[in-house]
Amino acid sequence: MRNLVAFAALALLIALSQPMRAATLPPAHVTLGDEVFLRDGWHDLHGRCVGVITNQTGVTSRLESIVDAIKRNPAICIKAIYAPEHGLRGDRSAGAYVPSYTDERTGLPVYSLYGATRRPNAAMLAGVDVLLFDIQDVGDRAYTYISTMANVMQAAQAFHKEIWVLDRPNPIGGMVEGPVLEPRFESFIGLYPIAMRHGMTVGELARLFNQHFRIGARLRVIAMRGYRHSMLWPATGLQWVQTSPNIPEWDTAVVYPATGLIDSAG
Repeated sequence: MRNLVAFAALALLIALSQPMRAATLPPAHVTLGDEVFLRDGWHDLHGRCVGVITNQTGVTSRLESIVDAIKRNPAICIKAIYAPEHGLRGDRSAGAYVPSYTDERTGLPVYSLYGATRRPNAAMLAGVDVLLFDIQDVGDRAYTYISTMANVMQAAQAFHKEIWVLDRPNPIGGMVEGPVLEPRFESFIGLYPIAMRHGMTVGELARLFNQHFRIGARLRVIAMRGYRHSMLWPATGLQWVQTSPNIPEWDTAVVYPATGLIDSAG
């Protein structure tokens, strides 16, 4: 059975490695959720304090950090930053311990969500009214950023915080492929029974987790403008920012779901 799964995964890997026709379409600029937030959505946070779950991918189309952009707005205070796997700068290897520390450039505490804990606790959320999630996903169930998002949503529900997800494109489009996770295999590389290539944006996943899987957090999704599920990354008109050491370019994300199948089979 393992050999059969490995063969199927290898076939999928080869198929996904072929040139993607949608990538040749002329770029259609997408306005990211963080840009919509910075332009129109921040008013509801006037006088409130936020904690930002982000990394090097949490940038605008002009590559400005969401943290830097918020810090320029005197109406909003940032209390803390929360870093996922690979750390705030995205330079730590897969599975490596991520420590908490104080960021020298911003002076803000950076709490690790891939170290001693993978879910923010009461002390880490002290003084925070609203959590903002701004991280680029790659469209694969096993990529841990969406598990971090789910864990933060659970903490937001438990500690009575709001969570806003600033939506971003799925770089490999809206196609759904691969097996759905069986509940008995749930782990940090697959918290919920969704397909390996899930076809959703982080905002859509947040709604699914919150409603269908009943997290029940006070969730707001700041939607993009101009995004279509038929788009692959080049069609968005956005620059790609390396999401982790193993995903240096957007097209690496295309084959990533198949490599996960091979790993699980072997």
